[in-house]
Amino acid sequence: MSDVTTIPVSAGGEYNVTVGRDLLLGTDVLTDSLSGVKQVLIVHQASLAIVAAELRDELAGEFTVLLAEVPDAEAAKRVEVAAFCWQILGQADFTRTDAIIGLGGGAVTDLAGFVAATWLRGVRFISIPTTVLGMVDAAVGGKTGINTNEGKNLVGAFYAPASVICDVALVESLPRNELLAGMAEVVKYGFIADSEILDLIEADVTVATDPTSDVFRVLVEKSVGIKARVVSEDFRESSLREILNYGHTLGHAIEHAERYQWRHGAAISIGMVFAAELSRLTSNLDDATVDRHRTVLELLGLPITYSAGRWETLLATMRRDKKARGSLLRFVVLESLGRPKTLEVPDTSLLFAAYQEIAG
Repeated sequence: MSDVTTIPVSAGGEYNVTVGRDLLLGTDVLTDSLSGVKQVLIVHQASLAIVAAELRDELAGEFTVLLAEVPDAEAAKRVEVAAFCWQILGQADFTRTDAIIGLGGGAVTDLAGFVAATWLRGVRFISIPTTVLGMVDAAVGGKTGINTNEGKNLVGAFYAPASVICDVALVESLPRNELLAGMAEVVKYGFIADSEILDLIEADVTVATDPTSDVFRVLVEKSVGIKARVVSEDFRESSLREILNYGHTLGHAIEHAERYQWRHGAAISIGMVFAAELSRLTSNLDDATVDRHRTVLELLGLPITYSAGRWETLLATMRRDKKARGSLLRFVVLESLGRPKTLEVPDTSLLFAAYQEIAG
């Protein structure tokens, strides 16, 4: 096992995010998180069936291990899929001393965490994210949930994992476009908290997006560290944690409009450019920082425009967003690089004006 970085989190409980390479097989990283457990359910997507089977074989000597294969991406985050997992748990007589492992991208860890939070009002949950998005965002912080026909993540729970294991070797097999889409969340951290992230991407985007490089590992650890600090201060998103939604209000609406066929990072990329334009209109964000959004995201091959004719549909979806308060829409904007704030927008004409700057 290579060197390991441990990042502590105090949010809904005390746990560690472990970052390293080749952490799952032949080490104690996972088994240490399963102390006292008898049964384990590994929730995984089809593309990770081989990895899930290897994990099952690794754990079989100490635990009874069951597998639950779920659909890829947002299709996993449906109440029908959660019910399928609950059925497995019921048939296996899972108790509060047993554990659920979420193995996959952010959608799978969101689903598995929600299932763990709701079964017997809470069983042990271990998150093993296998995508960039999962490692730097979805798996850390204790937000779990599923989607409905009305919007994304409208049903869920704050539920802290017992541990998060980020094995960067798992990212090496990702399709290139999926890896790049996940980098949108890394860019987000650069704009709201640590501009060195942006500097590293701009210096050499090829190295920054190479999962075998030291720079990639640094970007993952920086991103996890930022999220760990934020959620440790504000677990239930009552104040500070809202800054993590930079670009997400419009981004989630785009995902909904595209029936979740778009990758999350692609939608958030457009959402951040929109948020930057809104920041220019409402908070006097300087032109250089607004333009830097486009530069960095285009380096990663991510989209920065969306259809002009979809505005009314997007606005209707944003009104149902869980971040809204009554009739007021809420957005995270930037006062300057690294200085985010939450903005309540009573006048949708401002939103429309910002949208015109990204309409393609």
